[in-house]
Amino acid sequence: MAQQQDPKPRSLTYIVEHLDPELGPWSELEYITIARDVEDLYRDTKDRVCLLDPSAAKDLSPEDGDTFDVFLFGGILGDDPPRATQKGFEGRRLGPKQMTTDTAVRVTRIVVQDKVPLDKIPYDDFPELKFNEHESTDLPFRYVRGDDGKPIMPEGMLELIGKDADKAIDDLF
Repeated sequence: MAQQQDPKPRSLTYIVEHLDPELGPWSELEYITIARDVEDLYRDTKDRVCLLDPSAAKDLSPEDGDTFDVFLFGGILGDDPPRATQKGFEGRRLGPKQMTTDTAVRVTRIVVQDKVPLDKIPYDDFPELKFNEHESTDLPFRYVRGDDGKPIMPEGMLELIGKDADKAIDDLF
């Protein structure tokens, strides 16, 4: 007896974890290949892929969680202008202000899974981080505001920003 094949193969998720502090030429070539493979993987189901694109005409909405199966973040390794919109993926934007990638993913999840509209999410726009009485840094991004009233950032980010600020001052002398 012959086995029946499913008409549509099961969708799988592939995650590339990049732990190096820089993106070297070797990794860049690998990531370009991965991006091309993703384009090929979704060639026949482009209508189920949502490209998060700041120049898209339409904002992401809770209904998009039922429309799309895949949410694509970031450009293809520094394309300027971005080429992904030319690949046939439908775009949605996350509002008028630039977000970090982790914030963009968080906001997308809140909108499409938790069904919270973009304008109902508590944000912290361009937060000021104070390191001491005399030193602070303004961040040029929008973040989701946590229950504690502070912007949600990756663990260790405040320390990293503080170290980078110290390096910049030390480099002046």
